[in-house]
Amino acid sequence: MKKQVLFLTVVLAASAAVATTKPNIIIYFADDISAREFPVYGSSVWTAPDATTTSDPKYRAKTPVIDRLAEEGCWIETAWASVVCNPSRAMMMSGRYAYRTKWWNNGDRGRGHDETGKLVHTWPVYQSSPLLIGHVAQQAGYGTFWSGKTQMAGEYALHGFDEGCFTPGGLSDTDNPYTDFKHKPIKGGGKHAVTNVDTGRPVETYWQHGWYWYPHVKLMNHPTAPGKTVWWPNTPESQKDFGPHTYGPDVELDFAFDFMERKHQEGKPFFVYHTSHLGHDAFNWLDPEYKKWAKSKWPNAPIVKWDGRNYTRTQPKITGDKGEYETHGTITEPGIHHHINYIDYQIWLYRRKLEQMGIADNTVIIICADNGTSGYGKISPEIQKGCHVPMIIHAPGMKKHGKQEVLMSVADVMPTIADLVGFKIPDDYKIDGISMVPFLFSDQQEHRDWIYTYRGPEQFIRGRKVLKDGRGKWFDVSTDQDDLISFDEIKDWGSVLEVHRAEQEKLLEILPQYDLYFDEYNEPGVPDDPQRKMKKYYRMSKD
Repeated sequence: MKKQVLFLTVVLAASAAVATTKPNIIIYFADDISAREFPVYGSSVWTAPDATTTSDPKYRAKTPVIDRLAEEGCWIETAWASVVCNPSRAMMMSGRYAYRTKWWNNGDRGRGHDETGKLVHTWPVYQSSPLLIGHVAQQAGYGTFWSGKTQMAGEYALHGFDEGCFTPGGLSDTDNPYTDFKHKPIKGGGKHAVTNVDTGRPVETYWQHGWYWYPHVKLMNHPTAPGKTVWWPNTPESQKDFGPHTYGPDVELDFAFDFMERKHQEGKPFFVYHTSHLGHDAFNWLDPEYKKWAKSKWPNAPIVKWDGRNYTRTQPKITGDKGEYETHGTITEPGIHHHINYIDYQIWLYRRKLEQMGIADNTVIIICADNGTSGYGKISPEIQKGCHVPMIIHAPGMKKHGKQEVLMSVADVMPTIADLVGFKIPDDYKIDGISMVPFLFSDQQEHRDWIYTYRGPEQFIRGRKVLKDGRGKWFDVSTDQDDLISFDEIKDWGSVLEVHRAEQEKLLEILPQYDLYFDEYNEPGVPDDPQRKMKKYYRMSKD
């Protein structure tokens, strides 16, 4: 491991534009986007605005910048996250699976003691895993910044970040005085009974804040409010410019750039963990009755256009109030493809910023997502619909370029970052992820023999030949499919090759060490909650 880190440091030093030899790191962790939505994956189908599957070119995202990064760097053919956000985010930050973190599913997390010793119903990930992705960067001398969506229990700063811009942190943040793009639950009205505060009328949707237009934003330890977490806009100038035209993803990026500039001026490398909302469906406050556009799960985005070399962006103009808004032709129609186009625009902005700062050749960029697309893959136990996510890695000195036919887990990102920043994970600190550095920076041809993920008790595992999904069904994955998913189910093991049967046996030997939902649900030593409802789950078959 030390030789690999030394090799990487030497390579980076040759091209570094700043005094430090340590590379800057940017992780762009998008929300609810399947691999099939990124054109570089070559899928014959993708997602339409109404969440159906389509092959209509007009709904195909266009990502020229990401495509180029994927070819100059590399893209991983089969990268797995979980099938839903909470366990994926815990996996990304910790490099560990749920049998260690106890983050099994959204709203289904084990009890444990928080930093004060109080027994809580969601064990903070930094309690189970005191070395998170932010911590390893901090301890390696990096300035660390967390931007975007959080969804992590406990104190933000205890996850290993010096500063943050959150859009928003969580539904508990209900006191935002600057925007009324939010919901209030209707007492006794049921799970989806909420009031749109902007109009004062009840709506049928899940409880949420506005994270796109007129967003809810909190700053952590920003120079304008050192040592505090405060609502933004928090200065007269920012309050003057804030309104329905303000786009949350822009705010996230602006504060990330501010942090990068300050750290660069200090001569300090930076780690930016950008957990964007882009890709996630949401209530459309600009058109709460869906009067102007066909019903879509994904709200409009700012218009961006690519001319072959650069992007231009139309400045949004949005006027009106109380659910009646005019957008003056300055934003797109709804659809996830527009969100992905905007991600490409933001990656272009990152690259342009790095070039302006003179550090593009000393910065690692990783682009991925937390789970599959809403309406197609998210929460799906079927084959790998929910867990197959895009994974693009661009780093100076890499030997791997273009498509890489290997298996990778989101849990691998944390030890990869540790190697990149020069942090040695202690031998007695166990993680489940495997660093990608040996594969990326050498002639090594393989990375993993198998990958694993989960949603509650649903257990997914695959090798190069066979896959077991969350329903307990097995599939032959030895050949590529045009839609990335239509693998043949294996119903008769006598009809497949011996290598398939041998791999199944190996995978079944691996699974029991992780399949502990029913046996070790909580923090070690904490008894199971007798009120925990198990009726909706079933014990998955071992065969």
